[in-house]
Amino acid sequence: MLINISPLKKYRDFRLLFIGQLISFLGTMVSYMAVPYQMYQLTHSNVLVGALGIAQFVPVVIFGLLGGTVADRLNRRRLLLVSEFLMALLVILLLANSLLPQPSVIAIFILVALLQAVSGFHRPAMEALTQKMVQLSDYAAVGALGSFRSSVGAIAGPLLGGVLIATFGLTGAYLFDVVSFVGALTCIALMTRVPDQVPSESSPLADALAGIKFALSKPELIGTYLIDIAAMLFAYPIALFPAMAATWGGAGVAGLLFSAMAVGSLIATVFSGWSSNVHRHGRYVVIAAMCWGLCIIAVGFSSSLWMAVLFLICAGAADMISALFRGVIWSHSVPNAMRGRLSGIEIISYMTGPLLGNARAGWVAAQSSVSVSLWSGGIACVVAVAATSLLLPKFWRYRASATQAA
Repeated sequence: MLINISPLKKYRDFRLLFIGQLISFLGTMVSYMAVPYQMYQLTHSNVLVGALGIAQFVPVVIFGLLGGTVADRLNRRRLLLVSEFLMALLVILLLANSLLPQPSVIAIFILVALLQAVSGFHRPAMEALTQKMVQLSDYAAVGALGSFRSSVGAIAGPLLGGVLIATFGLTGAYLFDVVSFVGALTCIALMTRVPDQVPSESSPLADALAGIKFALSKPELIGTYLIDIAAMLFAYPIALFPAMAATWGGAGVAGLLFSAMAVGSLIATVFSGWSSNVHRHGRYVVIAAMCWGLCIIAVGFSSSLWMAVLFLICAGAADMISALFRGVIWSHSVPNAMRGRLSGIEIISYMTGPLLGNARAGWVAAQSSVSVSLWSGGIACVVAVAATSLLLPKFWRYRASATQAA
């Protein structure tokens, strides 16, 4: 079965949000490729490229939960508008830094940390708003459409970034990202039926603690957090792409490597119609996460660019399947009144693995080699995911109820 696009036809505001975030994410992925590429150009250090993840980790922890709490108390549309505007300003500063005769490495670290802090308010508002716009029966289709949007941006963005950098330099890549925010802001401004949140009688701290307590009370939520962290902490390869590109051909190759996993994600998304018939969501998350690890092992042993790209495509498909069913579990388990806070916790969980995983990958590569960093991380991923699933039998047996998340 092909992807179900009916929510785009049924819900006008969801359609506007989808289009706006597709435009915005395309620009974001251009910068996502440009920042580590610039860092490697300036320093030729895998460790410093990986350290970009550490710079973003603290804002994720602090502002993920804070942003989620704010999203449950304020108008989510206005919060999105402010977040998009602030992110545009920060990318303008990255652009200005790239124009300097000697761009500042410290400025790059500070700006990516600030971007991550603002994102901590942006994503919870978007996730909570999306859930409010559609009916429960459309959650799986909306999850697949979200994966499709991410996949398209993650494919086209880095490829476009590679072309822009090769043609216009890093300035061209950052300028494109700035322009993309205009489209996103326009679409959000055109949305109309966005209700205000019911004012909370509790303090922000009490609301945040209530969100944490709720998450810890749900074995299915804990399972999604820990499985994703285990998979990405050990086997996230992004920090190694600039060094791999330097070996195999430069900016164009970097764009190809950064896009490869998203190609697999897109393929899996397009043929995701079958997901609506799945009920054992927990075990699909576990199996897909283990397949991700196996694919990264294969990347580590790849002897050519095209072999590495092929296995990265397979890894992306596995990751998309895991993400799709984690999203379904979140949508079915979390009531909308708490969606912002739980989205914040979700951000902390799904960003922790990649950010720390980049640092791990860069450090191991510096101590040994890129190949060793890849295949050793893949093995550790498979072992960690298997062990986590054994420790969480309720998650393995989880079945979504049609009456959840009212």
